[in-house]
Amino acid sequence: MLMLRSIVGHTWQRFYLCKKSSGKSLMSTDTAAFPVSASIKSKLEAALAPIEHLEIINESSKHNVPVNSETHFKVIIVASVFENCKTLIQRHRLVNNVLRDEIATDGPVHALSIIAKSPKQWKAMMIEGKVVPPSPSCRGGDGSLPSQNSTTEK
Repeated sequence: MLMLRSIVGHTWQRFYLCKKSSGKSLMSTDTAAFPVSASIKSKLEAALAPIEHLEIINESSKHNVPVNSETHFKVIIVASVFENCKTLIQRHRLVNNVLRDEIATDGPVHALSIIAKSPKQWKAMMIEGKVVPPSPSCRGGDGSLPSQNSTTEK
C-alpha cells in the first residue's frame, strides 16, 4: 500500500494508494483538488517504479502562503532504483530530475524536502525504530516575518 499525504489549510488529508494485481492504483480520496500533489505522485510513480512506499506531504500551511497552496513539499520515497545510487546526492538528483518542471524557477514548487531510500535502507530504519522527523517550522525566509511564537509590542 502506498500513501499520499497532503495538508489542506491546517488539516492533514491522507491519500492511500493500493496497488491492484492489474497494476492500477485506486485512490481513496480524489486528488483533482490538489494538482501539484497529483503531478508529483504520477511522475514519481512512472519514473521510479516499482515504488515500495511513497508519501507526498504538502507542508505549505507551515509557511507564509495562502491557504490551500501547494508550494512546499516533503517527499518520502522508497524504491528499488535507489539501490544503484551510492550516495544521498545521487538519490536527490534522481528525484529532482523527475520533478524538474515542478521545481523550475517558474514552477509551482518553491521548496522540496526529499527522503529517498532503497527498500533495504527503509527496512533497516524500521527495524531500528527510526522515523522520518517532522520538518522544522518556517523561520520566515529572510527573517522579515515574526516567528509564530513572538508577540508584537507597541
